[in-house]
Amino acid sequence: MATGLAKEWLKASLSDLMNIEAILDNDFLTHISAFHAQQSIEKSLKAVIENSHNKIPKVHSLRKLVELVDIPMAYDLELIRLLDSLYIESRYPTELGLLPHGKPTLEDAKEFYDFVKKVFQEVCKELDISEDELSL
Repeated sequence: MATGLAKEWLKASLSDLMNIEAILDNDFLTHISAFHAQQSIEKSLKAVIENSHNKIPKVHSLRKLVELVDIPMAYDLELIRLLDSLYIESRYPTELGLLPHGKPTLEDAKEFYDFVKKVFQEVCKELDISEDELSL
């Protein structure tokens, strides 16, 4: 059963996932979808870390967080690397949500969404918590 703080991390992850769902088909907002994808995975991973009663590191790197999670999950390390590139400390408009090859395409955004949804669902299953519980 998930701890209270782990559940809160998952609620935050779900809100990012719901934001992606709301704008997924909007070509103008693909960079925002991609950014929320990075955020959702980060929060899902932090839920797992919190639930195992480990101290959550103050990092945003998905690669570093994946190394701390001790549950078997099918991570696509290439997608993790791409999503890591989306977390921009400076938040300058010219850099926000850009991949190494530029603004994410609709196909990129949909691929990220599918990956995020899978990670979210696997974490919920591992922590024995339903999505319905989180959205109440």
